Amino acid sequence: QVQLVESGGGLVQAGGSLRLSCAASRRMFIETMGWYRQAPGKQRELVATKTVGGNTNYADSVKGRFTISRDNTKSTVHLQMNGLKPEDTAVYLCCAITLGTQIWGQGTQVTVSS
Repeated sequence: QVQLVESGGGLVQAGGSLRLSCAASRRMFIETMGWYRQAPGKQRELVATKTVGGNTNYADSVKGRFTISRDNTKSTVHLQMNGLKPEDTAVYLCCAITLGTQIWGQGTQVTVSS
């Protein structure tokens, strides 16, 4: 079974930057890859996604600050996060949709201090 492995989370001060990465355990066709996040006591929410064709979708709260990129040949996706705010603190989960199946990573913690 395919697994998603995230990396790049950590602790950063407000205004700082982090880059998250996610790789599938094997190269495969993935229709959509992206990131969701979940803060304590809150519902999981979409952060950004990108289709194999290059269409992107961002949450309004991150537009202009976060950039998603992916390498279709390597089945990887990255999230460059700039201008981080304390409200961005959450567990960030990588997500992939392939052949109608949604796969989730284990998540990586991002903490932004004020």
